[in-house]
Amino acid sequence: MRKSGWLMGVMLAGSALMGADLAEIKARGVLRHLGIPYANFVSGAGDGMDVELTQRFAKYLGVRYEYVFTDWGTVVPDLIGRKVKATGAKVDLLEAVPVKGDLIANGFTVLPWREQVVKFSTPTFPSQIWLIARADSKVRPIKPTGSIDKDIAATRALLRDHTVLTLEKTCLDPALYQFEDTGTLVTAFKGKLNEIAPALLNGDAELTILDVPDALVAMEKWRGKLKILGPITGKQLMGAGFPMDSPQLLEAYNAFLKQVQHDGTYLRLVKKYYPTAARFFPDFFKPMK
Repeated sequence: MRKSGWLMGVMLAGSALMGADLAEIKARGVLRHLGIPYANFVSGAGDGMDVELTQRFAKYLGVRYEYVFTDWGTVVPDLIGRKVKATGAKVDLLEAVPVKGDLIANGFTVLPWREQVVKFSTPTFPSQIWLIARADSKVRPIKPTGSIDKDIAATRALLRDHTVLTLEKTCLDPALYQFEDTGTLVTAFKGKLNEIAPALLNGDAELTILDVPDALVAMEKWRGKLKILGPITGKQLMGAGFPMDSPQLLEAYNAFLKQVQHDGTYLRLVKKYYPTAARFFPDFFKPMK
């Protein structure tokens, strides 16, 4: 009995370190949504664009929805069962940790290092990194040239001798953007991603970088108090993140996403949570026929 009990303990411990594919999730009866309160994807109050999408996905699978709170430093380990150390585009897998969720959905940007350890769904939202200043800043927005490379170069030139707020372990990690070549004074923000815009307004730095969804929310919330100076990157994409060993779950999500895009549900959610998004990315948000 002691031997069988020991064996059962080993099996249970092992299962805690592994992800689950579609069959296991249906057998369990629960889809665990890893989410971080961010922009309007996950509000922290029980709603948000990705919360509603994932709730619908759980219903599509015929299982119960469960939200699992996480943060930017642990969200990938909570999904894949390994700690990670990311340096720019490079990532190292470290010790094993318990798996806490089945998918990540909270405005999760496709980054080179993340693609090495996570499978992304069909894109769910467009993005880009923008340089942002207070409306009263003497730093002026660039004049668009029609060339994204020239616009990025002009925007990066604005960084010289200015302080800029960044946030490690997120899409705003300064290691992703070679800021050491710009002459900027990088300030590592210690708070949460949602708190960067108010920190800028509070005078914690002269400038900040924000991705499109967070910038759109901030521009709406603090209307007339912020301005977009220009792009730091080309266009990026966001998607839901899945473990490498959950191909059937990923396939089911992509099929679900295609369905809600065709029936209009997806665009209704976009308009609900990001009413100005289509103005900046009209091609991405075209109705599907």
